[in-house]
Amino acid sequence: MIEIYWGTPLSLVTSPEGDVQKFGTIEKARHWLHRKWPVSDDARQRALETIEAAMDCMAPVGEARKAFMMAAKTAGFLPVVATQTVA
Repeated sequence: MIEIYWGTPLSLVTSPEGDVQKFGTIEKARHWLHRKWPVSDDARQRALETIEAAMDCMAPVGEARKAFMMAAKTAGFLPVVATQTVA
C-alpha cells in the first residue's frame, strides 16, 4: 500500500502523561480514528468521512487535515506547539 503524506506532520499530545503522536500520513490518522480514538462524536465521524473521501480523491487532503484537527480538539488532544530558543 502506498501511504499518502498530507504535508507537515501534525503532532498531538494524546495522553495525560504527555505522550505525543505524529500524524504524517492520512492512513495513520484514519487508523487512529478507527482504532484508538477516545470518543465517538460527530467530529470523529466527519473526520473519518472526509479522510476516506480524500483517500478516494473525492475531497482535498487539506479538508481532511482540518476535519482531523477538529476531531482531535473534541477528543481533548492538544497540538504540540514548536518552541524556539533564542540565544
